[in-house]
Amino acid sequence: MKKSYFIAVLGLLGIVGILGGIKALQINALIESGASMLPPPSTVSSSVVESQAWEVTLSAVGSLEAVQGVMVSAEVPGRVSSLHFTPGSDVKRGDLLVQQDISAELAQLRAAEANVALAKSDLKRMSELVAKKVIPISQFDSAEARFKEAFAQQDIVKSTIDKKTIRAPFDGRLGLRLINLGQDLGSGEHIVSLQANDPVFVNFNLPQRQLPNLKVDMAVRVASDAVPGHIFTGKITAISPEVNASTRNVLVQATLENKELNLLPGMFVSVAVVSPDIDQVLAIPNTAVAYATFGDSVFVVTEQQDPKTGEKTLVASQQFVQLGRAKGDFVEVKAGVKVGETVVSAGVFKLQNGAPILINNDTRPEFKLNPTPDNT
Repeated sequence: MKKSYFIAVLGLLGIVGILGGIKALQINALIESGASMLPPPSTVSSSVVESQAWEVTLSAVGSLEAVQGVMVSAEVPGRVSSLHFTPGSDVKRGDLLVQQDISAELAQLRAAEANVALAKSDLKRMSELVAKKVIPISQFDSAEARFKEAFAQQDIVKSTIDKKTIRAPFDGRLGLRLINLGQDLGSGEHIVSLQANDPVFVNFNLPQRQLPNLKVDMAVRVASDAVPGHIFTGKITAISPEVNASTRNVLVQATLENKELNLLPGMFVSVAVVSPDIDQVLAIPNTAVAYATFGDSVFVVTEQQDPKTGEKTLVASQQFVQLGRAKGDFVEVKAGVKVGETVVSAGVFKLQNGAPILINNDTRPEFKLNPTPDNT
């Protein structure tokens, strides 16, 4: 009986051993299969690292100023008798804007003209008498002085009338009317703003270290959110001869064409000063960069061959890069890649170093140095 029990135990242990061995073989086979299995390749887009010629620009924020701008004011006190302008209208130099009451001055002018006529007649008679030696020369001198005095009084009255007849000092566009008919104006009281906005000045500041790069007649490009999608061009016309002691910036002034009068004094604008120098840079699309706090990187497309099957596949090799300026859809690479290398430009976020990839550029966006998106 003991012998039968012992045989049964041995048989049971043999069965357990056989089952364990089979299971171990299965597990080892799964491990080997998993080790040899590669993840499916990721579909990405690619771009070639290329050398591009980038223009050198200096950026700043500027403020617009009228080439000629003035607040038309009353020079002498007086009551407004008539208004001759419409707010917001364009006027020419010499156009009548406001007429102050000149009734008293007109009466004084008539009296002054009469005095001039009388003094002129007396001077003529004295001249004839002096020629005949009937009167001494001193009487002629007195008559001449009275004539000049009368003529000066007439000019004074005419000058007062001219000052009360307020005209546009130059061509431009008027602002809002600040006075009313019948209002008594004081000396220097504002009437209306007059601005000549074509061309227009743009004033902006640049750091003093940029002074060696600044020259008169350098081209500038100006953009304003008030005129979306439009770039205004002009040239630098003046550079301040001093540097601001507080900011260490130099004030620069450029002149822009403004034929449509879209730019108004007081607007702030984005300014780009265009240097004649050209930089050759290595450029890749912005979307090709995996930005990270520990370092920016790109995935370079490389070809890998299976040593067993000889099959060639594409893999993404992570490469850390040193970046420079950004321009449009591109970014400058100072170190890390070479001209002609291919980098992943779309799908970077789903890759890791050595991941197999498939390249499909059918849906790749077009990268531009000067993009003009529809929703600008």
